[in-house]
Amino acid sequence: MKTNWLVSSRLWMGMAAILLIGFPFVSDSRSALILLTQIFIYAVFAMSYDILLGYTGIISFGHAMFFGIGAYTTAIFLHRWDHTMLAFLVSLLVVLVLTGIVSYLIGVMTLRLKSHFYAMLTLAVAGLFLVLAEKWRDLTKGSDGFTFYIPDVLKDRTTLYFASFFFMIIMFFLLKRFTDSPTGKVLQAIRENEQRTESLGYQILHYKIIASVVAGLAAGMSGSMYAITLRFVNTAVFGTNVTLDALLMTIVGGVGTLFGSIVGSALILLVHAGLTDLAKIHWIFERWMIFFGALYILAVMFFPQGVVGMLRQWKEKWKRA
Repeated sequence: MKTNWLVSSRLWMGMAAILLIGFPFVSDSRSALILLTQIFIYAVFAMSYDILLGYTGIISFGHAMFFGIGAYTTAIFLHRWDHTMLAFLVSLLVVLVLTGIVSYLIGVMTLRLKSHFYAMLTLAVAGLFLVLAEKWRDLTKGSDGFTFYIPDVLKDRTTLYFASFFFMIIMFFLLKRFTDSPTGKVLQAIRENEQRTESLGYQILHYKIIASVVAGLAAGMSGSMYAITLRFVNTAVFGTNVTLDALLMTIVGGVGTLFGSIVGSALILLVHAGLTDLAKIHWIFERWMIFFGALYILAVMFFPQGVVGMLRQWKEKWKRA
């Protein structure tokens, strides 16, 4: 039965991948292409947050700092150096180094604390990055932000769409490999019972730092891709709402599933786009945040384990029956 479940899951995922690959060839909607590109990128960001929340049990309110570091690093390289593919690839390497260092230092300094203290400290550190980006106007242009050119090969929206799609696929399998590894299993044990895991001889702080670094690297990469899609960056990428978006996507899709992050990002961004379009039809939808919040409350009430988690639960009940 488990084999049948795996085969059916992979079949549905394969069909979805084929549909997404074929979408640009059957649709000429530029807005739909841009929306799907953003879904792919936000899916990676949500997956990075799921490494912390879903697989390690760590709540962070400052995860946007890594997203912002990635976005600003790539934007600055392309703006100050040259808008070539080489500059973009070098910026990605620099993003990996910077996010790796920052996530490691934050992990060492704060992960000894209890979860709620850690959450507050990450929020404070993210606030410091936000202030730094606003005050260092010579480099970041402050809250006004700046536009920049991107490599010629990525200027075509279809090319960028496929680049973002394969970026999401590669990151999914890399993170899936990480969570299925012995290290990932220890992280899940920490999530379930930290004291018992420590009593077995595992260095809890060591594994939490690994999770922090992996999540930071993935978030930084997604920030770089996000900047490429907009060709613009400002201090909003460090905002708390960016972290909350990742939190919502993870919870709605299914905590501790990775694939749920993809589903959650699709649902959140599609609902956001739909409500925004409805605002043009009737004035009541101009307060779309109210409807958005109501939909989120309903999702948590009827799908407490997220969409993917609930589907898995239904599958288990069906197999027992």
